[in-house]
Amino acid sequence: MAAFGLHEVLGDTGTNEEALSRPMHPALVANRRRPFRSSTGLQVTPERDLAGDCADVVIVCDIHLNRDETPEGRWRDEIAWVRRHIDHGALVCATCSGSVLLAEAGLLDGAEAASHWSMADLFRDRYPGVRFRPERILCDSGRAGQLITTGGASSWQDLALYLIGRFCGAEEAARVARLFLLGDRGYGQLPFASMTRPRQHSDAVISKIQAWLVDNYATANPVCAMVGRSGLSERSFKRRFSAATGYTPVE
Repeated sequence: MAAFGLHEVLGDTGTNEEALSRPMHPALVANRRRPFRSSTGLQVTPERDLAGDCADVVIVCDIHLNRDETPEGRWRDEIAWVRRHIDHGALVCATCSGSVLLAEAGLLDGAEAASHWSMADLFRDRYPGVRFRPERILCDSGRAGQLITTGGASSWQDLALYLIGRFCGAEEAARVARLFLLGDRGYGQLPFASMTRPRQHSDAVISKIQAWLVDNYATANPVCAMVGRSGLSERSFKRRFSAATGYTPVE
């Protein structure tokens, strides 16, 4: 269902008279360009195959694995296709159990990754180099933000808002969220963090604080915690934070 949901939501972005951004052009891609049935029995008709040109964004949707099945030797063509996109500079995402394919490709080694909670044993046993984060809905999985993994089956909605916010801006993300009744369900704020594009800077101290903040928005007195972790005086921290990010620490 994630593939169809993402196709509809992303396909509506930037396409009507109320749109506030450029359009997005999603396409269903499969190993071969011929209809097939998914593990749930739905008919899928791919629009492209793996031989096409590289896209700007790739989303690996959820996969089906029985308990007695192993990923070993599977998806060789798909893994090669994903690696080609990584080399091309594309943003590569995975929804739900789709992150297993990225782990099998070795792309998540040494990084954090979200996936469906039922994949916890598989990640522990087969991918010990991956820091599995089953509690996360959206997870920056490394390569300077080039890999994004998501949690459970409905996390494709959070990914859709993240992508629209990142590429099309906050206003369009808010419009699409209202149209499809999507939004924050109390799982964290990372899906909305991209709605305002962060300012690029070279202040290493502030960068470390920003990385900590992603997982700690709910901390009591977060500004005091940030000041303490920075090692700076409160006045110096607030000045450097504002200069680097364009926001006050409270904002």
